[in-house]
Amino acid sequence: MSLDDLKEKLPDYAKDLKLNLSTLVQEEILTTQQLWGTFLATALAGRNKQVIAVIAAEAQEHLSSEALEAAKAAAAIMAMNNVYYKFTGMIGKDEYRTMPAKLRMNVIGKPGVDKADFELWSMAVSAVNGCKYCMLSHEKQLKDHGLSTEQIQTSVRIAAVVQAVSAILDGVEALSRDL
Repeated sequence: MSLDDLKEKLPDYAKDLKLNLSTLVQEEILTTQQLWGTFLATALAGRNKQVIAVIAAEAQEHLSSEALEAAKAAAAIMAMNNVYYKFTGMIGKDEYRTMPAKLRMNVIGKPGVDKADFELWSMAVSAVNGCKYCMLSHEKQLKDHGLSTEQIQTSVRIAAVVQAVSAILDGVEALSRDL
């Protein structure tokens, strides 16, 4: 299945998602690695099997094996960190925020790709997972690495569209089972 096939699976009421997906895959403000790593990491975060399969196949055409693994690692580590750090921030007690996390996060220090790219993918996954505290941290890191506001916004636009496509396809599948 291709990206075009995936877009065809979207219902007419999701026409804007089709258009946004078409636009974002041609976005030029990000490098090819940044773009496809963001697509892959956010597809994994979105958890829809069809979206993951299509985007993973497309990403293989554009990413090195190291970048493929790093994008997957960004999705994995943020799945954990977004839960933990969302908790420490939302609970509103300094004692939790000052305690060591005691969670292994080695991949953040040695992601196997440019640190800025890994941070960008982590930012996008954190947006999907709704962790304000992780997004604030990653945005600071991205700015320190010289990424522009527009580049950061583009990664989150990709996250928003990939998440929406995943959600709608899950909904379409659920509706077809119930009918």
